[in-house]
Amino acid sequence: MEVTDDGVQLRIPGEKLRAVLAALALSVRRSVSRSELIDELWGETPPNSAGNSLHGHIARLRRVLVAHGGRSELRDVIRTSPTGYVLDLAPENVDVSRLFRLVARADAAAAHDPRAAVDLLNEALALWRGPALVDAGNGMICQVAYTQLEEVRLGAYERLFDIRLRLDQARAVIPDLELLHARYPLHERFCEQLITALYLSGRQADALNTYHRTRDYLSQHLGLQPGHGLRDRVQDILRQAPHLI
Repeated sequence: MEVTDDGVQLRIPGEKLRAVLAALALSVRRSVSRSELIDELWGETPPNSAGNSLHGHIARLRRVLVAHGGRSELRDVIRTSPTGYVLDLAPENVDVSRLFRLVARADAAAAHDPRAAVDLLNEALALWRGPALVDAGNGMICQVAYTQLEEVRLGAYERLFDIRLRLDQARAVIPDLELLHARYPLHERFCEQLITALYLSGRQADALNTYHRTRDYLSQHLGLQPGHGLRDRVQDILRQAPHLI
């Protein structure tokens, strides 16, 4: 987790402070209740002093923001609400909010301006520096958000490569698809896109070999066969269907 102010990175010390700030950032400009934050920090066994401890963490977080940012108004970034606390920032200043907006804009542009959609998706994917919220504790808010954000990230890659294949960039996307397929061997959509790119680049044998390796991996590790989408794509390749995308 990173916080920057005018390009200067502010260090947020301590997992609990990062967990509080992450929970607030995931609901930017919306109140997160004290009970939700207590659950996030201590789970099912909060201490008797959890309410006071949470208040102390909020106070310390405000001091950290002011001390590292050097501006007293940073204290007001975290506001007290009737039921809890609010991170009072413009949504575009929070990566999670920017991510969802960029993906939504890319989806809207995909049909009429695919190159703009590619740029938007690349901008969204560039927000990642590694697994989301990896240093913000194991509370339910962050764990659920991690799962959701990972789904959004993989979905953004799927959209990106679908569009680039439609733009006749099959050869160019092969290295990235090979990397993603190796990293996520159970994610069949990447395999489907990879064998499509290989086929469109004149590498039908490599496409079929990639499919057979994936089929064997699924069988050995999960006892499953590839899904309909992947099987249908292989049949298209075997028939040398003129339009695969």
